[in-house]
Amino acid sequence: MNLNISPNKTAAALEQRENRDSSEIFEAIVTRDKKMLNIFCYIEAIAPTSQPVLITGETGTGKELIAHALHTISRCSGDFISVNVAGLDDMMFSDTLFGHSRGAYTGADRNRKGLIETAAGGTLFLDEIGELNMISQVKLLRLLQEHEYYSLGSDKKMKSSARILVATNTRLEAMMACGTFRSDLYYRLCSHHIHLPSLNERKNDIPLLVEYFAAKAAKELGRQLPEISDDMIDLLLLRNFPGNVRELKGLVTNAVAVSNKGTINFPRSNSPRPASIPSHQSTAEYNTLLRPAGRMPTLIEAEEYLIKNALKVSNGNQRAAALLLGISRQALNKRLKRDSRYQEKKI
Repeated sequence: MNLNISPNKTAAALEQRENRDSSEIFEAIVTRDKKMLNIFCYIEAIAPTSQPVLITGETGTGKELIAHALHTISRCSGDFISVNVAGLDDMMFSDTLFGHSRGAYTGADRNRKGLIETAAGGTLFLDEIGELNMISQVKLLRLLQEHEYYSLGSDKKMKSSARILVATNTRLEAMMACGTFRSDLYYRLCSHHIHLPSLNERKNDIPLLVEYFAAKAAKELGRQLPEISDDMIDLLLLRNFPGNVRELKGLVTNAVAVSNKGTINFPRSNSPRPASIPSHQSTAEYNTLLRPAGRMPTLIEAEEYLIKNALKVSNGNQRAAALLLGISRQALNKRLKRDSRYQEKKI
């Protein structure tokens, strides 16, 4: 079941959620974004079921935090056990999940419980599921279908009572098309599907996250919380975050660590790089705008072009546009007023 909740249902669910004790479960996920709040509602809806859950999203979007929240809100009696399956060959995967009996292989000098037994009555979270090899995929599919497994070297059938959550930052649909991920396993895993938006899709959360990470870093370093300038926030709003929330956390934590004047500033090497002019703007369009009628543009024409595109990149944020242009906001305002008067006279 893919995440698909209508706005009306979402609003009703959010209103109900405000009156629930479960709201504090999501406190570790700092957000005010509508898409994330929809996900919280969806988690509450699927928490009582025992079906597996597929959590997808780019690296650094908080997939394990979501898995933790789902485990907590489902009020399982067992523990939350997490394992990254990337790089595990079939032998290591089987031994890690199912355990082994004494003498199962050279060096197996005692019985060892697998993680599926350790997570009995709780949650087993398998991260990077897209990296699982084909043989191990078959074993995981059998576990999900039969809720039974065998430890290595044992013929005693064991029952599984752990709920399985899996996560990946790869597109499993594309892997199925290439034949590297089993379609029957995919459809078994995505009984419930949660897709997390990237930080670039929830930039309204950036000021909130910066404040949270800065306060956390200051506490860990035993210092007062530095001032967070508006210019810093504007720079961050312009930045692309391929590493998502994890990248933002590292950036802010480092900025707090090196701040020495009571204000967060970025070291030159870590200063956020503003987004470039949108890629859809072609060289031909650039030449047309910057060289009208095939001649060298005047300073006013070039200035108008640069201001126009700085405002476009910054989504109309004048402070951010001024930062991109390397001038003060006051200077930008003067130019905008001058251009406005000029246009009025021209009309």
